[in-house]
Amino acid sequence: MGSSLEFRSDGTFTIVQFTDLHWTNGGRKDALTRALMERVLEEERPDLIVLTGDIIDSLRCADPVSSFRDALSVSAGSGIPWATVFGNHDSEGAVSRQKLMSVQLELSGAIAEPGPDNVSGVGNFVARIGNAAGQTGAALYFLDSGAYSELPSVGGYDWIRADQIAWYREQASALRRANGGTPVPALLFQHIPLPEYREVWNTSVCNGHRHEKVHAPRVNSGLFSALVETGGVTGVFCGHDHTNDYFGELRGIKLVYGRATGYNTYGRWFHRRGARVIRLRDGEAGFSTWLRLANGHRVDHPHRHWPSWFSRA
Repeated sequence: MGSSLEFRSDGTFTIVQFTDLHWTNGGRKDALTRALMERVLEEERPDLIVLTGDIIDSLRCADPVSSFRDALSVSAGSGIPWATVFGNHDSEGAVSRQKLMSVQLELSGAIAEPGPDNVSGVGNFVARIGNAAGQTGAALYFLDSGAYSELPSVGGYDWIRADQIAWYREQASALRRANGGTPVPALLFQHIPLPEYREVWNTSVCNGHRHEKVHAPRVNSGLFSALVETGGVTGVFCGHDHTNDYFGELRGIKLVYGRATGYNTYGRWFHRRGARVIRLRDGEAGFSTWLRLANGHRVDHPHRHWPSWFSRA
């Protein structure tokens, strides 16, 4: 915790996003996941690793805490700073998010923070990337998107809560004031996609694939509106839906799926496991992104989707 993040001398900062490892007990499929992660890190040599949830499949783990340490060992042993957000499968059963947070903070390279006690979830925090001028050149927000709805009247997945959105607004305002009134370029990472991921697929040109429906919460709590209103955030990154990897732009913000990494969960024939790579440049809003697949192939020009009136989410 507390590792310093800085743009490189060439003005770049590269992030590898792994998502949905669904690690269990260290068997053959977990070994394949480990090999994929190690290959991607060797090929991309990023400045930060981000794991966007469902790191373990806790109900299938003989010892969830041990499995969590094992799943994080690639990141912790890489010498590269890393951070996580939790998914809906990480803390099912006997293990809590608080316990898993304490475990990762014991490991080398972790930059995550538990987050404020008075804000819903565990692991809501912001990381700053310094530039050559000694200022904050970019910011990275990490939000706990929860697990499942706790309201009997609402089924499905949880949603970003009002106090998390208020916390985000406070952080964005503080960064803006320190930056002379100009929003700081930023990205946001969470596990469960926002409802706007459906809208962007149905209304905008998107790049990549949607092989399954968007499993967003049924309640739209307004995070996307807050991002639009505050400015600065140019990309939201999630996981959760293993065979979706598309991105599209909605109201100036790109909504981006990672590429599912883990072999111990469902997938799709000819949809290889992999990782998403994100590159920021100091002084520029926005980012570039590509996929790195398990076979080493880099995908710079994904399939393009044009919306139509009969699109369904």
